[in-house]
Amino acid sequence: MKNLFLKLFITFTVCIISSTQAQYTDVINSNKPGFSESPYSVGTGVYQFETNLFYKNTSIEPTFSIPESFGADLLFRTSFFLEKLELNVQLAYQKDEVTFNNIFTSQYTTSGLSKFTIGAKYLLFQPEYTDKTKEVRSWKRRHAFDKKRLIPSVAFYLGVNTDVVSDLYKTESISPKLGVLLQQNITDRFNVIYNGYYDKIGTDFFELSYIITATQNFNYNWSGFIEHQAIFKNPQNNINLGAGLAYLINKDFQINTSARFLKEGKSQGFYGGFGISYRIDSHQDSYTDLDDNGQEIKDTPISRYNKKQNGFFSRMFNVFKKKDKKKPTRKRSRKRSATKEKKGGFLGLFGKKKAKEETDIEKLEREIKELEKEVKEE
Repeated sequence: MKNLFLKLFITFTVCIISSTQAQYTDVINSNKPGFSESPYSVGTGVYQFETNLFYKNTSIEPTFSIPESFGADLLFRTSFFLEKLELNVQLAYQKDEVTFNNIFTSQYTTSGLSKFTIGAKYLLFQPEYTDKTKEVRSWKRRHAFDKKRLIPSVAFYLGVNTDVVSDLYKTESISPKLGVLLQQNITDRFNVIYNGYYDKIGTDFFELSYIITATQNFNYNWSGFIEHQAIFKNPQNNINLGAGLAYLINKDFQINTSARFLKEGKSQGFYGGFGISYRIDSHQDSYTDLDDNGQEIKDTPISRYNKKQNGFFSRMFNVFKKKDKKKPTRKRSRKRSATKEKKGGFLGLFGKKKAKEETDIEKLEREIKELEKEVKEE
């Protein structure tokens, strides 16, 4: 198991050694109310909390089942080092009703953590779409579908199940969780997310699962989703179909609600949830000028200006500095009269210019009056 963790760590480290690309958005990007996860990071300097209160009720299955659960889950997301790398923690605390149904039915209630997973994801690939705004020759091409939007963004997920959970959910060992996260941005308002996971690896409770989520933004505030999830595990397979709505209160605060149809083995039931997502935004953008080959441009107009020592303002201040060094002479000479002219040079020119403008205005007023007089006489 130690060798497996070492190999996974090395693989993940190698994957993240590449150029960074900003993932930060001006508006909060929450995974709720769905169960799927976007491949995009929240961005550096962002601390995001996604919480959900839920209630689950299913029919009693023969022998052993958990027909009723009530609790809350929390997803904390942040990024410290790279824009494409996100670190997250998933917690779930719930109260379960456990039922044994044989000859007689017996039940008891237990509560505690059902999930405590620490993970990270890294965006491996993000497609670039064609800028339709630059297409001015053809209306058809301008509004045609960009086939590049069918190419999904790809992220890799690596997590660790800590097994610091209640006895009902223990696997008796720490176990890794691997995932592949895909997202197609079909339009600016419609996207589809695909997740595939291999969870609790190396234990008797290992799971294989997939999630498909389609999200539509109706306007700036409202969005809706539909979702399908399937979990394959021993001794039963679980399937759920869900739908929900999210409302954006402001750029950092969202509320959401969802409902699901559940099929867990032979039992059926429903799931309902209500949650909020909130972020603390301390993100700061860093800008770098790049050439056509993607290389950093070190010689820019701003850098040349900063390096330039004899600019316009520098020369102007140097002129005044030279004048300050001149010592006034006591002799009445041409130099002294010249100095007087220099002292009032700028103001003098300004006064002459102003006087000339006033003269021109007076002349123009006189001509207007004469013209009005001639019109009246006619």
